[in-house]
Amino acid sequence: MGLFDKLSGEFVDIIEWTDSTNDTIVWRFPRFQNEIKMGAKLTVRESQVAVFVNEGHMTDVYSPGMYTLETQNMPLMSTLKGWKYGFNSPFKAEVYFINTKQFTNQKWGTKNPIILRDPEFGPIRVRAFGNYAIRIVEPKLFLKEIAGTDGQFTTEEVTEQLRNIVVTRFSDAIAESKIPVLDMASNYDEMSKVIGDKINPTFKELGIEITKMLIENISLPPEVEAALDKRSSIGIIGNLNAFSQYQAATSMEKAAENPNGIMGAGVGMGMGMGMGNQMNNTMFNQNQNQNNTVPPPPPMATQFFVAVNGAQTGPYTEQVMQQMIQQGSLKAETMIWKNGMAAWAAANQVAEIAKLFTMVPPPLPPTI
Repeated sequence: MGLFDKLSGEFVDIIEWTDSTNDTIVWRFPRFQNEIKMGAKLTVRESQVAVFVNEGHMTDVYSPGMYTLETQNMPLMSTLKGWKYGFNSPFKAEVYFINTKQFTNQKWGTKNPIILRDPEFGPIRVRAFGNYAIRIVEPKLFLKEIAGTDGQFTTEEVTEQLRNIVVTRFSDAIAESKIPVLDMASNYDEMSKVIGDKINPTFKELGIEITKMLIENISLPPEVEAALDKRSSIGIIGNLNAFSQYQAATSMEKAAENPNGIMGAGVGMGMGMGMGNQMNNTMFNQNQNQNNTVPPPPPMATQFFVAVNGAQTGPYTEQVMQQMIQQGSLKAETMIWKNGMAAWAAANQVAEIAKLFTMVPPPLPPTI
């Protein structure tokens, strides 16, 4: 083999790229002094394109397939070079492989809350996060605007810039949508499509296309979520008066179960029955009001609070207080209070309750 044949053999190339990563967008083919011989084999696989750069100019772009680098396959390069030294002469060029597959699961999220004017709650702050997928649609534009001469360009180098674009467009879209906060969860698909349409024009200026835009969650501040939970609880409870009476009946049952308290089981049962009757009457009156067939119910009876072992119990109606006096659990000196009183007072000092003590029969005479 002659010296010329030996040198010529060093320039014969097989130019290809098999990607072993999941995040490489651009990869430059390594070649000593970038010398490539005419007749070299170029293999471009599916989800790839190859871009030749000669003397700073992007020339030919190759789609998937196998090519023998000859003048008919390199029209722009052939025009620039002229090949005055023969078609088999080596030439210097850089070959960049561009990965055109979809790069999925690119994360985005709002660093700071977005302030919105909600039609139901007024000014409110929300946060959001999700993911998106991209692919390169204009390889030469992407090389020019983003990757430059980077020999191995990954998604990590561009995700911060893309994330900022996504968050900005998301903020615009969610503010313009006028969708109430409580209805956003049912409109994630529609909002994702709108946001994707707003993002794509900006991405295409960089040679990128967004193929999928997903909103995973839109959240409110913790204190607002807590207030919403309370509001939901009230909505489930329904009638607040009935709920208050239910709570009063429950507290009486618990007091009756306490052997150290002044209320016995019999008193607790009596008061519970009294409260149950009141709840039934209230519910009946409410049903009658809904039917508009009877006058509105009379005002609620006065309710009293009773001091038991230094703790406040109640409220109790006058009927329940009378039962407590009959059972002996409410004494004349027991401290009570009702709405409108300036301070607690002994039961026999409150007119409505003092008269009840006269209705109690005297103790039975001792048996002989």
